[in-house]
Amino acid sequence: MGSFSNQVALITGAGSGIGRQLALTLSAEGASIAAVDLKPEPLAALAAELAGKPCAWAVADVTDVTGLRSAVKDLEQRQGPIDLLIANAGIGRETSAFTFRAEDFEALIKVNLIGVANSIDAVLPGMLSRRRGHLVAISSLASYHGLPIMSGYCASKAGVNALMDGLRVELKPRGIACTTICPGWIRTPLTMNIRVPQPAMMELDEAARRIVGAIHRRRPFYAFPASTLYRLRLLRMLPCRLGDWLAARAVRSLGS
Repeated sequence: MGSFSNQVALITGAGSGIGRQLALTLSAEGASIAAVDLKPEPLAALAAELAGKPCAWAVADVTDVTGLRSAVKDLEQRQGPIDLLIANAGIGRETSAFTFRAEDFEALIKVNLIGVANSIDAVLPGMLSRRRGHLVAISSLASYHGLPIMSGYCASKAGVNALMDGLRVELKPRGIACTTICPGWIRTPLTMNIRVPQPAMMELDEAARRIVGAIHRRRPFYAFPASTLYRLRLLRMLPCRLGDWLAARAVRSLGS
């Protein structure tokens, strides 16, 4: 039996990228998959790949709390109560100071932060009544420091960290675990929209393996890879003038 046997895992943004890979990896570990995404075609393709294994899917927008609640209720009727939430749905969009638009910033906050809150809303009442469950949010190493060109994305992910930090303390005595995952750059459709040094990209299967391992161990916080994590920690500790110089240098290396 796998590490996640008899568990129902709800994954948002399951139709592509890291969400899809997590669905495949968790299914191989015995989990029943409840997949949510914006479009039916990638979800149907995921279900076809998982043919013969427990999988159900529903189309929903994580920014629409009413629609998401309804979708999760439908999935629970088909798969059973949600044991594990992976709030993964997210978008990437540049927010350079020279082309800054409030609409872009709002879109990032709505999907990457409010979408996580809506996903938690859809499953937490049931977990509280059962006194068990596991909430996982996919954040980012970008949450550690505001970065040029990516300030909106960084802000949205920093908000996810703060949300999960607070929930973790309150929910632990109720038997509900909270895990914040902060990956570096992973080769997905999302990162195609952001200028990132290609050598820094991690492949999907390796990233999913690490994330699932952290979920299995119920780690409260997991950030990787270590090399990028250490650099960002250093950036936070440096005086602003030096940190800003290093950040500007990194932007120049991307051709900005």
